[in-house]
Amino acid sequence: MTTALIVVDVQNDFCEGGSLAVAGGAQVAADVAELIASGTYGTVVATRDHHVDPGAHFSDTPDFVDSWPRHCVVGTPGSELHEPLRADLFAATFFKGEYEAAYSGFEGHDPDGTTLADWLRGAGITDVDVVGIATDHCVRATALDAAREGFGVRVLEGLTAAVTPDNLPSLRAELTTAGVEVASSR
Repeated sequence: MTTALIVVDVQNDFCEGGSLAVAGGAQVAADVAELIASGTYGTVVATRDHHVDPGAHFSDTPDFVDSWPRHCVVGTPGSELHEPLRADLFAATFFKGEYEAAYSGFEGHDPDGTTLADWLRGAGITDVDVVGIATDHCVRATALDAAREGFGVRVLEGLTAAVTPDNLPSLRAELTTAGVEVASSR
């Protein structure tokens, strides 16, 4: 198979009960785990926010556009994958945002320093399906960068959760204009 599944930032801090919870995040975790278990994809990778000191990305008075409450700090439970997702379900995990804001998984790297784009190309991947949290931030940025990198891209919107669901119509238009297919489900 030449299509990989990219699971974006399905972490405790982005699910209900987390410091930057998105409504529906826990359901996304359960549904994505079910999709992975189905065996539909031969290659499944994850991205994770991995903040050490991302500067102005964190704020005590966040604007929820460029600044946010503290989240996904390395070594905290909030930075971990949300159950039932586990690290061993992924062929690779790409960490992003250690010392700066980073929304796209393509800004990250695996523990060996390999970027997501290079890893996917090395695995013979030509197309990606993107799922995760949040539709209107990190899923959006990852999908747009995947298209810029030359991959065929599909966002499985039914397996995402948005910070601002009212913005989804304009987001769909933006993605479509960039050559990203938006599918309602699998």
